[in-house]
Amino acid sequence: MLSQPLLRLVSAVSRRRMKLLLGIALLAYVASVWGNLINMSVLLNRSIQENRELRIESRIEEIIEPLREKIRDLEKSFTQKYPPVKFLSEKDRKRILVTGGAGFVGSHLTDKLMMDGHEVTVVDNFFTGRKRNVEHWIGHENFELINHDVVEPLYIEVDQIYHLASPASPPNYMYNPIKTLKTNTIGTLNMLGLAKRVGARLLLASTSEVYGDPEVHPQTEDYWGHVNPIGPRACYDEGKRVAETMCYAYMKQEGVEVRVARIFNTFGPRMHMNDGRVVSNFILQALQGEPLTVYGSGSQTRAFQYVSDLVNGLVALMNSNVSSPVNLGNPEEHTILEFAQLIKNLVGSGSEIQFLSEAQDDPQKRKPDIKKAKLMLGWEPVVPLEEGLNKAIHYFRKELEYQANNQYIPKPKPARIKKGRTRHN
Repeated sequence: MLSQPLLRLVSAVSRRRMKLLLGIALLAYVASVWGNLINMSVLLNRSIQENRELRIESRIEEIIEPLREKIRDLEKSFTQKYPPVKFLSEKDRKRILVTGGAGFVGSHLTDKLMMDGHEVTVVDNFFTGRKRNVEHWIGHENFELINHDVVEPLYIEVDQIYHLASPASPPNYMYNPIKTLKTNTIGTLNMLGLAKRVGARLLLASTSEVYGDPEVHPQTEDYWGHVNPIGPRACYDEGKRVAETMCYAYMKQEGVEVRVARIFNTFGPRMHMNDGRVVSNFILQALQGEPLTVYGSGSQTRAFQYVSDLVNGLVALMNSNVSSPVNLGNPEEHTILEFAQLIKNLVGSGSEIQFLSEAQDDPQKRKPDIKKAKLMLGWEPVVPLEEGLNKAIHYFRKELEYQANNQYIPKPKPARIKKGRTRHN
């Protein structure tokens, strides 16, 4: 048997061991609990972070979704279908410059040339032209739009030049007569210089205004005209007469191929609202229930052609061998009063006809002799007057709706003439 002291020693050692084991167990338990707490804290933080990220992502998604919608709409607009375009081989496809190509006539000419398969460059300073007239071609590989004033030189490579740049309605060209003169003189010189450098053919869009207030009726191409060189319309009339002179000087001296179209009154969609011309004046007044304003007795005559007929004539003249001036107009003559009554009936308007004092230098008669165009170009107007007027009325009705929806429609600046004195053109 163990002695008493030995038993006490064994007992003490056992107690120490037990305490040590308990201490180790306690430490292990604390470590385990601490680890669980850390894990729980990590999980909790992770959960909070994930929730925060989800909320942020949800908020970002709310903000971004409308932007995605806009991007999708833009992509749709960029992938819009263009009007049908012919395919032309390299030898048949021409590089064509249209100055004033965002204007009324220029944009319709651009449409035809593009659909015929040519490469078209439109140059316009947007004084009266509008981008919306040609926006349906923006992005097409055959189309280019340049914001440029022809009073400054232009250096590009082209095969043909349709020189249409110039204000054409009296309020526009009389607003800044010096600018009108510069466009028709310096601008024409620049385009003739370009034609000379690159060997291009140039077509000048001249006007029936070169005949002034004619003493010969109807007007033939060999009539020299009756123009007031210092009157309110002279900046345009004489500007175009000088432009014609320049074309034939370049043809005789430099061998430049030129074509000259003397354009008579033309109407159709894309005309400026409130531009002071007979058609736009009467249609807008009839649609808005305002009196149709006739200057003088209304016995003055005009001959109106639809814009598609004019465009076909311009293209036929450009591609012909006729270098002398050619009248492009409708020989169907109407008085201003007859025309006002016709538009009233087509619109179904109850507007009255109001007579105002006669405008200065307003031509009394205007009717083209188009025998030359018929014989040498095989061209004559084919769109009936009422059919063309109905299309123009539909266009102006849409423009008025557009304006009524508080959307901006550019308007030409008023002419510097006596109040209420719009010219018939």
